[in-house]
Amino acid sequence: MLGGKIGVVIADDWEFEPLKKWAEKFSFSEKIENKNDCIEFESGGNRIVAVKCGIGKVNAAFATSFLIFEEKCDIILNIGLSGAIKNLHKNDIVVGSEYIECDFDLTAIGRKPGEKPGQEYLYCADEKLLSFAKKCSVDSVCRLGTGDIFLADKALKEKYSSLFDVCAFDMETAAIAAVCHRTDTPFISIRKISDDCDENAMESYSDLNKKKETHLSEVLEELLSEIRESY
Repeated sequence: MLGGKIGVVIADDWEFEPLKKWAEKFSFSEKIENKNDCIEFESGGNRIVAVKCGIGKVNAAFATSFLIFEEKCDIILNIGLSGAIKNLHKNDIVVGSEYIECDFDLTAIGRKPGEKPGQEYLYCADEKLLSFAKKCSVDSVCRLGTGDIFLADKALKEKYSSLFDVCAFDMETAAIAAVCHRTDTPFISIRKISDDCDENAMESYSDLNKKKETHLSEVLEELLSEIRESY
């Protein structure tokens, strides 16, 4: 995809700062757009625009729309931290093959959990991007769940596992995927497991987040290399 423009959505400062550190070798520029911090740089002939959107679905969807409609990005990527629901361990790197909003609930009027009347609600990763991501340093590929809640409840964790068959949970990915689905924009998310979505989740998440590790940025660099060479 030489010469394309790639948008990256990142939720918070502790996740955004490692990307800035990694991007220093590209002499990035900084700006504020819609009250969000943005950096822009060139890597392998592609322009990269990364936005620190803030935590949660609304912030993530807003930043994604900005990247697609104003920045004219051809592809949207996401990196960040997630909690493990099942079959994952702390520090694992997981690629989302599908995304669903676990907190979307119209069951009171007879709908299935997560179901959005008249539209898609289980969003799939772009097939090409997924094939590239599988070549990177990742530990698992599976469905990711999203909701506007920091999940630290074992009972709710088990409920989401049973209802949606998700392996990890976060506060942004399905919202990004929803916008990309409606705009036919290729999307994929790569997440690092920070906690087990239990009573120790906050402590575990904070411990990993404060380290500002560059691991996710390094995997993102691998993905960008695959996109450049193969897309």
